[in-house]
Amino acid sequence: MFRFPSQLDPISAIILVFNRIYEKKKNLTVLKIIKSMKNDNLSMNIRPVKKSDSIFLYNLLEERDSKTNISHKKMPTMKQHEKFIQSKPYSKWYIIENLGQDVGSIYLSKNNEIGVFVIRKNQNKGIGVNAFKLLMEKNPRIRYLANLNPKNKESMKFVKKCGFKLIQHTYELKNDN
Repeated sequence: MFRFPSQLDPISAIILVFNRIYEKKKNLTVLKIIKSMKNDNLSMNIRPVKKSDSIFLYNLLEERDSKTNISHKKMPTMKQHEKFIQSKPYSKWYIIENLGQDVGSIYLSKNNEIGVFVIRKNQNKGIGVNAFKLLMEKNPRIRYLANLNPKNKESMKFVKKCGFKLIQHTYELKNDN
């Protein structure tokens, strides 16, 4: 649906104008990627995270292999996790539903970074790719980023499949003082 800049909030209007003037080619590339992604899971949906999703999200976090985590080294307590959810850490955070069941979560950070995790038994079924497509359709941006642990080869394959290109390597120096 087309909207005039006056129908959008100021930030969206600025992004829209900037996109039209300076980034038309990049935007067309993102749209091509979205359209080229298969939408095999027509019974799939993403819905905003609610407070009542905290147990599902905690179980999802527990299921992750430690090599997929870049934000924490040890598993938080349930209370810490609930506090994290309530802090609204992401611009958009959704539960991925397939056939009426919660099967994963996907978020868009305030820096346009996408993070996705699907329950292991539902991985490699196109759910993650379709969740990416739904997220990008609901939240159009000029570009999207994905930050991954360099040991996470499966996620690297996944984001490449979704059309992402490697743009940088990030290093960390801890000050243990």
